[in-house]
Parts: sequence; C-alpha cells; structure tokens
Amino acid sequence: MRKLNWPIWLGLLVSFFAFFSYPFIFVNWATTRDFPWANFILFAIAEVLIVIGVKRAFAPGRRVFSKILGAIGALISGLVLVGFILVVFVAARQLPPSTNAPQVGQKAPAFTLIDINNKQVSLSDLLSQPIPSDRAEMVSTARPSKGVLLIFYRGYW
Repeated sequence: MRKLNWPIWLGLLVSFFAFFSYPFIFVNWATTRDFPWANFILFAIAEVLIVIGVKRAFAPGRRVFSKILGAIGALISGLVLVGFILVVFVAARQLPPSTNAPQVGQKAPAFTLIDINNKQVSLSDLLSQPIPSDRAEMVSTARPSKGVLLIFYRGYW
C-alpha cells in the first residue's frame, strides 16, 4: 500500500499561505509590514517540509511517479518563494514617486486640521502664536514661533 508523501504537500500549502498571507494578514501591522519576517519564517517551515518530502520521495523503493511529483512540488515551492521576494522587494521599488508630495526642506502648504480637542487648527495660526509662557523667562520678548514640527503617522487608526 502506497503512503501519501504528506510533507511535500503540506510544505507546498504552507508556501502558498506564506505568499498570500502578507497582503491579507501581515500588512496590517508595522512589525510585519516593514520587513516580512513572519512570512520568511513560514517559508523556512515550508522549505524544511519540502526537503523532508523530497528525501521521502527519493527513498529506495519509491516509484518514479513519486519522485517526479516530489521534484515538481519542490520546484513550485521554490518559485513561490522567489515570486514573493520579487514582489515584495523588487516590484515595490518600481512604484512611481509621489510628485505632488512636499520635498525635504520645502515650505509646507497652508492647511487646516482638527486637533485632539475637536478644534480647527491651521498652520498659519501655529506659526503666529507666541512662544509658550513656560519658556518666556528664557526669551526677553514674546515673539512668534519660527517653525512647526509636522509629524505624519503612517498606519491604521
């Protein structure tokens, strides 16, 4: 009775899961979005299973059909890994630059946003405000602030 070479098929499934889990699951958190380490761990598990499966396929007494399927499974899993690396690291670099975004050192355009107290705050209001009173003793006269630090948060709220 023939036994199913389950490590090779499980490795193939894990490699497909590692490929498709990045855009649907792991991209939601900064720790796994910025560098897909969780996906690489899944690919490593898949490759270990593939190696075990290929060793089983090429064991003495196995049929030629089992050896062919083992080699095909290993090839497909390797191609999935290479495709993942190409998509995440190479194709992502080919995205067009944002030409309308302010460049480093460029003056920010006028804008008005809502602060945490649900009040509208504009950039011109912030630039015209005097230095806070807790620092007034360091400054002889109250004068408008020279700049505003803009912090852009990337992610989901």
